Amino acid sequence: MPQREPPVNPEPPPAASPHTGRDAPPVSRDERRTRRRNEMVTAAVEAVRTHGAGVSVAEIAARAGITKPVLYRYFADRADLQRAVGEHAVGMLMQRMVPALSAELEPREQVAAVVDAFLAGIEEEPQLWRFVVHNPVEREAGTELVDDAREQIARMLASLIGERLRAAGRDSGGAEVWAHGLVGMVQSAGDWWLERRTMSRTAVTGYLTSLIWGGISGTLDGATGDRFPGNGSAGRSESTGADDGDRTGPGTRPGAGSLRAVPDPPAAGEANR
Repeated sequence: MPQREPPVNPEPPPAASPHTGRDAPPVSRDERRTRRRNEMVTAAVEAVRTHGAGVSVAEIAARAGITKPVLYRYFADRADLQRAVGEHAVGMLMQRMVPALSAELEPREQVAAVVDAFLAGIEEEPQLWRFVVHNPVEREAGTELVDDAREQIARMLASLIGERLRAAGRDSGGAEVWAHGLVGMVQSAGDWWLERRTMSRTAVTGYLTSLIWGGISGTLDGATGDRFPGNGSAGRSESTGADDGDRTGPGTRPGAGSLRAVPDPPAAGEANR
């Protein structure tokens, strides 16, 4: 005998307030609608975690305890739903990244912290990231969200890089170019790592940090002959104030010594630890 599905409550009535009289002003219809829509977004996130990035609208509605027609009273179409879920996901990612971008750290340490914060965010919510970024049904909506998120992060990163350069008396004209380039590179590497998982997050963070910091510090050191703040001082001579690795001799590329301050990436045998 087939099992009967439990009846679906299309929309629960608003909860009664424990207060009476003028203590609790009535909740407006728009406020109730916004609250209900947010509840459905939360249910959609849970459905994505359970069913994966290919979750259907019917599965999302079931998770929310409603039917598809009721769901579409709050979202114009699937793309609208995906945008709402994506905005929620981007907010979760920014909660991880803002502290790393705002922390008072040495420049190289801050690069590592920002890279690791992004990788940690997509590692914690891989299905949600795929649903927003790589959803084949509504790819355009996902692209818009990713572009917005990249712009937010790049803007904050450009401000940070520019401040550090100006504080060091350097030209900050390249801050925006570097910031947007770095964001795109880290996102691309993160997508690859999330699909392949051939090494640990720590290893990926180390490789990316070495490349990013080596490029920035090497460019600046090579252009001016000076050491960029935070590039390390392990080989600095006390008598001359110069780094042994920065001395230029026959066959030595100017600025190459600055890369000595960049630790080597993990050995091949350690990459998966």
